[in-house]
Amino acid sequence: LAQQGCWICLDEFNRLQPEVLSVVSNQILSIRQALLAERSSFEFLENYQIPLRPTVGICCTQNPNYKGRTELPDNLKALLRPAAMMTP
Repeated sequence: LAQQGCWICLDEFNRLQPEVLSVVSNQILSIRQALLAERSSFEFLENYQIPLRPTVGICCTQNPNYKGRTELPDNLKALLRPAAMMTP
């Protein structure tokens, strides 16, 4: 995604296990830091230098009131901008 500058929507993101959310948050953080530094590439998974297009976007949906959902870790919450939707 970062190489192509694509957008992604991770649907029902809070259904992932906490361990997986932690790994994903580290990956999103590395992309975010590279974007803020206006870099053209960044180090991914400590071994790979990956090109970065600034048009990359990451969105997620979650249904926090359903059974079996996980609370997002604070470090991941800090990387996402919240928006709430309701039916009229």
